Amino acid sequence: MFDTRELGRRPGALKRVSRSVPAPQDLGIEVIGVAEGASVELDLRLESVMEGVLVTGTARAPLTGECVRCLEPLERELDADFQELFSYPDADARSRHADTGDDAEDDEEDTLFLEDDMFDLEPVLRDAVVLSLPLQPVCREDCPGLCSECGARLAEDPDHHHDAVDIRWAALQGLAGSDQDGEKENAPRVNGDDSQEK
Repeated sequence: MFDTRELGRRPGALKRVSRSVPAPQDLGIEVIGVAEGASVELDLRLESVMEGVLVTGTARAPLTGECVRCLEPLERELDADFQELFSYPDADARSRHADTGDDAEDDEEDTLFLEDDMFDLEPVLRDAVVLSLPLQPVCREDCPGLCSECGARLAEDPDHHHDAVDIRWAALQGLAGSDQDGEKENAPRVNGDDSQEK
């Protein structure tokens, strides 16, 4: 939680905050994210405005995950920028008198509020980090991945290959072999062979 009491609801009042916080649980996606408890460095600018406190900031955190091509572990640094308005509770009451209808209800659901002049940054931090993550993280841009036949890492053995027959052609190769056998059986017989049958 962050305290905004120093701003005193004076529009234009500013406060800068730098803080290191432990990462919450499940801060990421399946293949990459910030480990729970890892240090997240926050640089924040708190600005008092008429409706509440505008929070602008950057989060820096270590990422851990795995390459989606070769499944090797990888580590990165993440910089995620964000900006969010935390409204005064009474500002919401004023806006409800001004706005009516479905749009007002939708806005109310999306609005974050100050509670006793404090705000919780976790939902904003979670959104900013997850939206900044690569959906398909790779250890390097030209990672060749794994062999589809045996799972070997192709980066370690660039000449790796298998002399496997394409199953779509395997049936034709079988036909080609039986045609050759058929040709031998249907070959014309020598005259001497015909006379032996008679």
